[in-house]
Amino acid sequence: EGTKALSLEEFDIEVKNGALILDVRHQIEFVKGFIPKSWFIGIDGGFAPWVGSLIDDINQKIVIICPEGREEEVVKRLARVGYDHAVGYLKGSFSTWKKANRNIDTIPQEKAEETATNYFQGINVLDVRKSAEFSTEHIENAQHYPLGDIFNHLEDVDADKTYHVHCAGGYRSVIFISILKSKGLHNLINVLGGYEALRRTEVPKTDFVCPTINHY
Repeated sequence: EGTKALSLEEFDIEVKNGALILDVRHQIEFVKGFIPKSWFIGIDGGFAPWVGSLIDDINQKIVIICPEGREEEVVKRLARVGYDHAVGYLKGSFSTWKKANRNIDTIPQEKAEETATNYFQGINVLDVRKSAEFSTEHIENAQHYPLGDIFNHLEDVDADKTYHVHCAGGYRSVIFISILKSKGLHNLINVLGGYEALRRTEVPKTDFVCPTINHY
């Protein structure tokens, strides 16, 4: 069923009936243009684990935006982690949406050097890496909302503030931003190259040592 090619009209009906739009293209493609409210989880990154940890309901209906020719692979990989309710993919992928002159959303990006320059103007840096990565080293004063814990932090993101979001390399930050945008939070900038790129800049970094807990 998930490998059914959907026309734009069929796609619209599925979305209207509650299907989640899952865009699995590469993040470089996704940020340039995507269907509003769609979630990005790229097929070439940690696809299955992130689907499993972020799509709460295993029976969630899913419509797929996919690189052409990889539809079957995506459906199989979804099914492998228990998501059997993919109802189809948009025929012609994102270009079908674009050709129909539909509304398109994008994610603004900046190079790590720009983030480093802006840092001294007092910007909000948001680190979405895992706690272990964050505690090893992070940007001074960065806020830490791990991607895996995103739904517990929705209330903490201030809609009126702009956030410069990074992970380690640029995959998880785009997932994070896409989900926040689907919830109506739009003042988010993706930092290209993630922490790998940021640590090569002049931005101040710190390591965070956990207080020792004695387990007696």
